[in-house]
Amino acid sequence: MSTRYRQPGVVLTDRRFTVPLDHADPGGESIELYAREVVAGEKAGEELPWLLYLQGGPGFGANRFVGRQAWLDRALREYRVLLLDQRGTGSSTPATRQTLPLRGGPAEQAEYLTHFRADSIVRDCEHIRPEVTGGTPWTVLGQSFGGFCTVSYLSLAPEGLATAVITGGLPSLDAHAEDVYRAAYPRIERKVAAHYARYPQDVERARRIADHLLTREAVLPNGYRFTVEAFQSLGLMLGTSDGSHRLHHLLADAFVRTAAGPELSDAFQEQVQTLLSYAAHPLYALVHESIYGQDARPTAWAAERVRTEFPQFDAAKALAGDAPVLFTGETVHPWMFETDPALRPLRETAELLAARTDWSPLYDRDRLARNEVPVAAAVYHDDMYVDAGHSLETARAIRGLRPWVTNEYEHDGLRTGAPRVLDRLLAVVRDEV
Repeated sequence: MSTRYRQPGVVLTDRRFTVPLDHADPGGESIELYAREVVAGEKAGEELPWLLYLQGGPGFGANRFVGRQAWLDRALREYRVLLLDQRGTGSSTPATRQTLPLRGGPAEQAEYLTHFRADSIVRDCEHIRPEVTGGTPWTVLGQSFGGFCTVSYLSLAPEGLATAVITGGLPSLDAHAEDVYRAAYPRIERKVAAHYARYPQDVERARRIADHLLTREAVLPNGYRFTVEAFQSLGLMLGTSDGSHRLHHLLADAFVRTAAGPELSDAFQEQVQTLLSYAAHPLYALVHESIYGQDARPTAWAAERVRTEFPQFDAAKALAGDAPVLFTGETVHPWMFETDPALRPLRETAELLAARTDWSPLYDRDRLARNEVPVAAAVYHDDMYVDAGHSLETARAIRGLRPWVTNEYEHDGLRTGAPRVLDRLLAVVRDEV
């Protein structure tokens, strides 16, 4: 059953689909997917080509736009758009600390979550495409992890694609999770250096907060244990266009004078717990490293292990001297399953996923080398989240892919550069530029 309604300039239809949990067992257990169909109000009765949007993540539902915001306005000029909540996210059958115990214990939960990677998402898309488009191939727009899914789509079911457009999401085809993070930490360090160059006063502010957290226990109002490592992980913000500015404002008002001396202010703690909590997207933490698993090697908390190769990220060592405290970002660590109350019940499940040794390949190099689907991809020159070198290597491996390399945008260029980014990529994929 679908529900149709209006927002300014658009007509929306809520759509729900039933898909197999395991597409290799179509007669087995099923789960529900939710998506919103969006069409321009003036085109609601027209036959239009379809554009499927695959959100970044993993673990995030599709954008909840109001009207014709951001890139959606450009897409609606010619497409009927499907905003899909990928399995386990948004209004699709959720996978959280509240719902996963329905599966059983940690072993059953971990086995269930092996079906929440890009290959299953692609097969979901192919399962619902006949119902949505009548069988006609559609254009896919993949942002970040949605781009990883799009490359899997080109590998597993290119017949379902009329065109593919990717923004900040060309993955390495064969790098292990360790390789991904070994390339990531130097990029993160560059972003931190750029932040401190812009806001030199933040060097001392960050050191003061880190020292405070190393010398006393801090528990945020929602029960989050605020450690120095958790504070450093706020560097996730530095990969977005306005993240450096938002981090600066956050640090500026961290402390307040009290009768007991300086304390972290309530306002600061409220903002921090919102930024750090995985309550709304626990799948990100649970399956993040598994998106790089493609063989018998376990991911085994790769980001945590590789971090030891970069001692400059050790806050205690920085404070022992005069070095700045470095932030981190786009990495998931085992301590998160101890500090975050939304993740604590899932710690053993996460450990089992980290130890898994039977990940199946997500990409097919031979098929990508024979690709016939028109593909264009935005590669952001110093993207903190996705290594540009890895992306360009993949661009060369996909036959016919046309990359647009730009330093005008950060990882969120699709949002901040709308409608220019999508307009440019559609022109590129159509050989109009």
